[in-house]
Amino acid sequence: MSTGEDPRMSALSAAVDRLGGELGDYEAALADREVAERQLAALRAMSAAREPDGVAMRDALLLIAAAVGSVSALAPAVARLREAVEAFGVPHTAHTHHSPHAPEAVRAASR
Repeated sequence: MSTGEDPRMSALSAAVDRLGGELGDYEAALADREVAERQLAALRAMSAAREPDGVAMRDALLLIAAAVGSVSALAPAVARLREAVEAFGVPHTAHTHHSPHAPEAVRAASR
C-alpha cells in the first residue's frame, strides 16, 4: 500500500477480489452469476477511483447479494464485501430506505 492510500479502498479491492475468486471457484450453476460478475467488475473499477460513488456501491452490493446471497459457501465473502462498502459510510439498510433505485435494482436482480 502506497503512502496516503485510503485503507478503505484497499479493503474494498481485497473484498472484491476475494468474492470474485470464490465465485469463480464455485462450480454449481447460478442463474444470476453474470449479474454478480458485472457488479464485481463495477466495484473493482470503483475501488480504483479516488472518490467512489456511494449510491453505485450500494446498488452493486444489493445486486450481488441478490444474485449470490443465498449461497452459504459465498456468505463470508459477501459479508466481507458488505463491511468494505459500509466502511465508506454506506450502511446496507440505506439502499432500500433512501435510494430511488431500489425497486429497479430488485427487478434487475430477479431477472
